[in-house]
Amino acid sequence: MPALTRRRFAGTLALAAAGCAGTPAAGRALEVARGVWVVPGAVGAADEQNLGRIGNAGFVVGPAGVVAIDTGTSFAHGQALLATIAAVTDRPVKLALVTHTRPEFLFGGGAFQARGIPVRMHRRTATLMQSRCETCLRTLRTVVGDAPLARTALYKPDQLFDEPHTLELIGRPLRVLSYGHSSGPGDIAVFDDATGTLFAGGLLDAGRVPDIQDSDLAGWRGALAALRALAPRRVVPGHGAPGDVALIDGVERYLAQLETKVRAMVQAGASLLGAADEAELPDYAGWDQYDVIHRRNASVAFLRFERELLFK
Repeated sequence: MPALTRRRFAGTLALAAAGCAGTPAAGRALEVARGVWVVPGAVGAADEQNLGRIGNAGFVVGPAGVVAIDTGTSFAHGQALLATIAAVTDRPVKLALVTHTRPEFLFGGGAFQARGIPVRMHRRTATLMQSRCETCLRTLRTVVGDAPLARTALYKPDQLFDEPHTLELIGRPLRVLSYGHSSGPGDIAVFDDATGTLFAGGLLDAGRVPDIQDSDLAGWRGALAALRALAPRRVVPGHGAPGDVALIDGVERYLAQLETKVRAMVQAGASLLGAADEAELPDYAGWDQYDVIHRRNASVAFLRFERELLFK
């Protein structure tokens, strides 16, 4: 049996054993393009069953090593992601990139740092993480439990950046893309030119309502247009199944319909108290987290548009 096949087989057994032991594994790694792997997150909100492991993670294998993209929900999740990578390749993990400020993408960073792997993120992402993620972690403990989050703590990234750039660490260039305040203040995407694969992070979700809480909607629209201009052959969203450029269309349509609906409500003198109920968008009722995130989006958008109207 070839060495790579043995490693993959061993990794499959390890993941299966973890599942049988009652602790969900990081997930099976799926090769979506040559050397580009995705570890899918669970559907739904964080809870005791999925241990909060609801975000997609990924990694790119180059001749000289591996870059991990997002680090998971907890120290244990980060360890599991590293085990998944080791089941695919024995090349060293050179860097972990965090794409945006959500618990399911960043709290595993401590496990990478414990292995001597630097964690890199946008400066504005790091600032937002330091300002609020102690509260995020306390909230996560209430819904997931203390035991799965053992050793999980807020940490400081090893590397910060402000501008888009290209990583040349692994013998395979990866473009780190930043478009200013968009889906979040420091949200990034990662593009592998060799295969045309885009890791979209917080900029895109698939079949799940995108969260506008930290967004600048105009900046987000601009970022989505820039992602489309890349003409990616495959797209890995922050949540949901990988797809193609049509994922960009879906998020654009949702944001446009949300803005049109809520602006009309504000212009008509509607009340914030009824915003979540009045802003129904039936086209998206089947999307994951519609009943939670969409209702919150409606209230957030209402307050923003009402403020614009008052100070216009």
